[in-house]
Amino acid sequence: MTIDSFSFLSAVARLFRHRWHDQRVRHSLTDAALQRLTKQVATSEERHSGQIRICVEGGLPWGYLRSHAPCRERALAMFSKLHVWDTEHNNGVLIYLLLADRSIEIVADRGLRAYILNSEWQQMVTRMASAFRSGQFEQGLALAVEEVTTLLSAYFPVHADGERANELPDEPYIAEGKR
Repeated sequence: MTIDSFSFLSAVARLFRHRWHDQRVRHSLTDAALQRLTKQVATSEERHSGQIRICVEGGLPWGYLRSHAPCRERALAMFSKLHVWDTEHNNGVLIYLLLADRSIEIVADRGLRAYILNSEWQQMVTRMASAFRSGQFEQGLALAVEEVTTLLSAYFPVHADGERANELPDEPYIAEGKR
């Protein structure tokens, strides 16, 4: 087998994996699990001025597959699409899970970069990956929300007046639709 045919077979296998996982998102996270995660995000955001969004995607859209785009590129696009970058204090965090590639990305807004090192985010991803390897998607996402809450509470506590704006929806975004 030549390198070109191996590359072709790898690309075809990835394509099928991404299409198959589109159907698996709802099996990986039940409606009850999504409700619990929504409640956890809402409760978390009472402790800090940041905004947390969870995005779960079964497989990449055709354009990303065709261009061999990495998971990080899609996570950045979802960060923009979901307006996580557009918060008052620039302290939004996207927790992105791509089931087909078993990839996790955490995208933090510019207001967090001065406080939290990339290595801290990477350690969080490593801990999440451990839960995901054993099929515990809800637990892995819940762990990530808990850890992000700890960081946001330390650097962006609720203001003294106690008021906070919920700028983004709390429920996880399940990326589905036309591919």
